Amino acid sequence: MKDHDISRRGALSCLAWGGAGVLWTMAGGVPVASALAAGKASSASFSFVQISDTHIGFAKEANPDTSATARSAIELINSSAPDAALVLHTGDITHLSRAGEFDQAAELLKGLKPSELHLVPGEHDVLDSAKTAFFDRYGAASNRKGYYSFDHQGVHFIALVNVMEFQPGGQGRLGSDQIEWLEDDLKGRSASQPIVIFTHIPLWSLYEKWGWGTEDWPQAMSYLKRFGSVTVLNGHVHQVVQKVEGTVSHYAAASTSYPQPKPGEADGPGPLTVPAERLRAALGIRRIETLPLKISDGSLA
Repeated sequence: MKDHDISRRGALSCLAWGGAGVLWTMAGGVPVASALAAGKASSASFSFVQISDTHIGFAKEANPDTSATARSAIELINSSAPDAALVLHTGDITHLSRAGEFDQAAELLKGLKPSELHLVPGEHDVLDSAKTAFFDRYGAASNRKGYYSFDHQGVHFIALVNVMEFQPGGQGRLGSDQIEWLEDDLKGRSASQPIVIFTHIPLWSLYEKWGWGTEDWPQAMSYLKRFGSVTVLNGHVHQVVQKVEGTVSHYAAASTSYPQPKPGEADGPGPLTVPAERLRAALGIRRIETLPLKISDGSLA
């Protein structure tokens, strides 16, 4: 096992089922996370919300109506974080990249009270043969590349794309062009500036056997180690996982659609069916606060 990998026991020890959305609050340049169901954020510079893996179009036993659970997540955002500055969607907006799925997702996302929405694609958003459906709708900010950056109240946000070359059973990949762009984007920035990265597949080897990692992440991370506060947000694994490596903290998010098994507890990744009455609980039963890390139970049910 490589030194940046995590053992199965180590992965399981930092797993927790998470909420349909996570409220992030920037306090003194440090991101603090809490479940939306826990209530509004305390006084701070600003807050933002992360949602992930809505999988609009999926309609199987694990969740026959992903639109309904996505709508519940949006309602929760609106009631618990109406003043959030941003909403970040970390991919798999749709299940099969179909036009109707993107249209349905867009109508749902229009219901968000926070007006500024940023999205990165998941591998399920680039299944169309030309890989253009996502970029036709959300590619303007990045000149159709998918990766871009912006600043908000002193925090530097970076959208990265690691799904364009993804194959089942393989790893995510950023590619040399994007890594060079990242190096250039970070040049000249103060090491004290907080950095928030959002992407789909984890930027570390969470569970390589299932493709839960990005093969060229070490090079990307080498440009981030000098910063005092780096937060990396991702989706893809449909469960909350937290890893701290120096000043870089990784947070995988729960999905709004269906859970997936924990690493090594099934033959492979994929939709995990739970009893219908437990589905919403599986999608959101923990509150997360960092510095220090605190996890407490809470349920969407």
